[in-house]
Amino acid sequence: MWSHDGMLCFADTLKSAVRLTFPKGAQMKNPNKLFNTRLDSKTVRAIDFHEGDAIDEAALKALILEAVRLNKSKAN
Repeated sequence: MWSHDGMLCFADTLKSAVRLTFPKGAQMKNPNKLFNTRLDSKTVRAIDFHEGDAIDEAALKALILEAVRLNKSKAN
């Protein structure tokens, strides 16, 4: 679990993937369309990473910074 002014995201290991779940994902901007699961949830969004997947590090970093921004806006 990673946090900054509240929870940002947490990781789970699944049989065929590693899932990075953002508890406030439904409220987040996702311009690079990284979320690929839990898309019907009213709150969370997640990314499943499968073995061999290419990871867009810049887009993932931007998504994490968006989660920080959202937490900071709720903290004030």
